[in-house]
Amino acid sequence: MNALEYIKLAFRALQTNKVRSILTMLGIIIGVSSVILLISIGTGLQEYVTTQFQSLGANTIFIMPGKMDLKNMRSTGVAMMTVSKLEITDVEDIQRASSLIAFASPAVAGAGIITYRGKTVSTEMAGVWENYFQIMNFTPVNGDLIQQNDVERSRKVIVLGDKPATDLFGDTDPVGKYLDVGGVRYLVKGRLAPKGSGGAMGANIDDHAFIPYTTALRQFNQTKPYMIAVKTVSQSDVEQASNDITRVLLRRLKSDDFTVMKQTDLLNTITQFLEVITIALGGIAAISLLVGGIGIMNIMLVSVTERTREIGLRKSVGATPRDILMQFLIESIILSLLGGIIGITIGTLGSLAMNVMIKTYVSAWSVLLASGFSALIGIIFGVAPAYRASRLDPIEALRYE
Repeated sequence: MNALEYIKLAFRALQTNKVRSILTMLGIIIGVSSVILLISIGTGLQEYVTTQFQSLGANTIFIMPGKMDLKNMRSTGVAMMTVSKLEITDVEDIQRASSLIAFASPAVAGAGIITYRGKTVSTEMAGVWENYFQIMNFTPVNGDLIQQNDVERSRKVIVLGDKPATDLFGDTDPVGKYLDVGGVRYLVKGRLAPKGSGGAMGANIDDHAFIPYTTALRQFNQTKPYMIAVKTVSQSDVEQASNDITRVLLRRLKSDDFTVMKQTDLLNTITQFLEVITIALGGIAAISLLVGGIGIMNIMLVSVTERTREIGLRKSVGATPRDILMQFLIESIILSLLGGIIGITIGTLGSLAMNVMIKTYVSAWSVLLASGFSALIGIIFGVAPAYRASRLDPIEALRYE
């Protein structure tokens, strides 16, 4: 018998028991669709984070208090706000020390309760210099940004991120309105264009509000910056600029007192973390593929038992053990492949449907992995039943009741 005859024979056998065939494929369908769906969520998350980091600029450097190990995601310091040994003079020293630095800005952070006409929102607030917005590539959709004279005169002006602006004003232009921040009256100077997640300022940059650095020192009762943000002239200058910054700070501080973090380092660390999560999700979903494979083996073993007389009859008219082996093995492979195809379709459609709520991305490698694994399942779990069928004695098989 040639391969085409084996396939035709396998399809006829599967069509004879359609319900059983569909139920047998169900484990593979669920497994393949789960693998594709979960990997698409993980991959989509990686793509989203990468896009957001790139929007902030790859030539950005953050100087944080305490020693932080990005590779192991741990910090030897306590809360950054309490252990910071950074000074405002460090910003000036850094700017003077390297011609590769285009902008540098200190930042003071604090939680803010903002109230406007009975509406109240809780958001992260940061006190910054005027050039902080250039460092982070922030642009206003309404109004203006904090200026140098706002910082010099400690003016009570505020620039709202997209989220607090939307929560308080909806689609209305907030510029020129007065807000209450912790009992202090602030004039809304501008509203930032939405930016998304990423960077060192937190999980969602849009959920922030910015005030002049000098104003923030009094508002949050701080004396030192909790972070210094730096932007180099070009991306190629980041490494050398980081070395220059480290050299300058080591004149006054110990190596454990600060960490120089490049935006690219943060991206690589988070990407590696997300890759591990994606693989773990795929691995968890792959367990259902193994369950589906065991289901195929069980059903094929039952099929061999039910078709014992048929096997004996085929052998008695000249079918070789190889013919019987190939017949049952191809049946199990077909079940796996059909289940894989249906699973890929369901997983892809499910991923597209979820795109409405969260960003997902179906990668070619996840489809190849799932389909290849499903075919392998058919071969591995189909061998035992097929081998058992091929070893049946034709005389004993014909006598089987």
